[in-house]
Amino acid sequence: MDEETVALPTGRRAGDWRIHGVSVEGYRHRRSGIPCQDAHLYTVSGPPRSSVTVLAVADGAGSRPRSDEGSVLAVELAVGRFADRAAGRAGGRAGGRPRTGAEIQAALREAFHDVRTEFLRRTGQDADQFATTLTVVVLTPTWIGHVSVGDGFAVLRAGTVDGVPQFHLLPQPAAVSEYSNETVFLTSADAERRLSTACVTDPGVDGVLLSTDGLAQVALSWTDGQPRRPKESFVAAVLRTLDHPGADPEEDHRALAELLRSDRLTAVNADDKTLLRAVRR
Repeated sequence: MDEETVALPTGRRAGDWRIHGVSVEGYRHRRSGIPCQDAHLYTVSGPPRSSVTVLAVADGAGSRPRSDEGSVLAVELAVGRFADRAAGRAGGRAGGRPRTGAEIQAALREAFHDVRTEFLRRTGQDADQFATTLTVVVLTPTWIGHVSVGDGFAVLRAGTVDGVPQFHLLPQPAAVSEYSNETVFLTSADAERRLSTACVTDPGVDGVLLSTDGLAQVALSWTDGQPRRPKESFVAAVLRTLDHPGADPEEDHRALAELLRSDRLTAVNADDKTLLRAVRR
């Protein structure tokens, strides 16, 4: 299991988040009349300034007949189970002592186990037909948690260097093998062993972006076939439009959907695409 505790440059204090997401069908699916197999969802629970926000994205396996249903079920279960597990740890203390990164990551693994167990229970012997990836980010006043199985990814905006915002790619699950591009799904037998988790304890994080692999080529820089860091121009642009939204939220939503469906992005990757983003108000 890949686990990491991440420290980033400190910055602004915690506050409420402005959140927006969109999932669009890729060119191949539009041409074939196949529904979008990506899904996203978020929830905010608790009082202001001490709330827990959970962001989730999922990418149904294109080769599985009910993966569009699987991705929807995965994000629905994730926002509930992760919010429940995080609520008792959001304040940063338990029994009079600070929560550690290891304890937080244990709670994240427990939440993932809850999600996977319920997913398998609901889908039964046909679970493989609902196969999907899952990437989750939990935002609390004192820490940020990240869990991923499959090829989704998450990027944080935190700190500046000479006035330029800095972006950080959170750890991703290791490849199945050096020579394989096989993806691990929520339904995979080794999903919990191949889970990647991270805990960030930095109040300077002021932007978060989650995505499925349909945007990996345009949002991430690659070296030797592996994503290494965010492409600052793309990530900065999509977070900036949420920092300064237009007067019409529906128009902003249409504009982002049109970008994801654009010929420029489709030429790079024709798969379904999802962006779920959050910035501090």
